[in-house]
Amino acid sequence: MSVPEPGDVTRLLHSWNSGDKAALEQLMPLVYRELNRLAAAYLRRERPNHTLQPTDLVHEAYLRMVSQTTAEYENRTHFFAVAANLMRQILVNHAVRRRAAKRGGGNQVTLVETAGLVQPRAVDLLALDEALEKLSGLDVRQGRIVELRFFGGLTEEQIASVLDVAVVTVKRDWRTARALLNHMLGGGVLDSGGPS
Repeated sequence: MSVPEPGDVTRLLHSWNSGDKAALEQLMPLVYRELNRLAAAYLRRERPNHTLQPTDLVHEAYLRMVSQTTAEYENRTHFFAVAANLMRQILVNHAVRRRAAKRGGGNQVTLVETAGLVQPRAVDLLALDEALEKLSGLDVRQGRIVELRFFGGLTEEQIASVLDVAVVTVKRDWRTARALLNHMLGGGVLDSGGPS
């Protein structure tokens, strides 16, 4: 498989947004490796004997993305941000079903943010999801920044592009959101010495 030219993914996303179904067939080979990397990163944070594999997570997210009739992907970064959000939702739904089946078993994830955590700490995925929901209730943008940075692996510059805000705003909101999540999850989850 050849390396995509800069802008190929964005061009195909725009064609797909315009109704070109053939663009979707050309797009998948270009984004599959990155989607698989993203899924593998998610699953590394999960318990070792997780029943989902990265391929399962990619396929489920992909099926959800192509079935959305109102999706308008602006560019490559936006596409991967949506994919990261869908993968998080899939894992949370899986954890809810598993917890219901086992009555209290829950799923543990290790929080390792690309550049911000010193020592990983296992946190219940459902507790993390609940904390993110509370954070989003307080400040939607802060919740989105945590999701895009922590789960999506996006840089501050990419997040600023997706949210159409200044990088300094992303940095400020990240600091605040990190402090709130640390408080909600019992402290010490996100390294305060990480990126500001």
